[in-house]
Amino acid sequence: MVTIDQIKQLREETGVSLSEVKKALEEAKGDNTKAKELLRMWGKKVLDKKVSRETKAGLIESYVHPNAKTGVLLDIRCETDFVAKSPEFKNLAHEVCLQIAAMKPLFIKEEDIPEEFLDGETKIYKEQIKDSGKPENIVKQILEGKLKKYKDEVSLLSQVWIKDDTKTIKNIIEDTVAKVGENIEIKKFSRFEI
Repeated sequence: MVTIDQIKQLREETGVSLSEVKKALEEAKGDNTKAKELLRMWGKKVLDKKVSRETKAGLIESYVHPNAKTGVLLDIRCETDFVAKSPEFKNLAHEVCLQIAAMKPLFIKEEDIPEEFLDGETKIYKEQIKDSGKPENIVKQILEGKLKKYKDEVSLLSQVWIKDDTKTIKNIIEDTVAKVGENIEIKKFSRFEI
């Protein structure tokens, strides 16, 4: 039997609806950790359905660092004004701005990186490892690993979140989608620095 205190605690931790929290706790036989995992899995299923939905509402979030030398403008979208005004969505927008200010991404996702950009990086990496004396297959693996790491560093959605290194920005967006029940999309951003 799941207690009201368990439901209340998990609701506070996850922000998911009471009915979903109760259902997850009952299925997990009161195990909080298993229930969180179930909620995360259910959220992924819902997310897959929501990704195809159009994002017409949203907000422009801004952040200026206290030293007034770094600033960010972010265009982040959702499906309705109701969600755009919600604390969860506003908090997500703020967290993404902080990430952009701190980690200096150049693109939203890996697919946005132009081939010419990657070709330049590939040349640099090839030059760095050309005299390593390693077999060709190892050199190829090293090159692929360096390129993957570089893509993760310059793509906002692939970056490790500055507040929790077990999550990426894509993960925190997915978590918010699971909470608010709408598709969320980052349209564009600009970072300024003096």
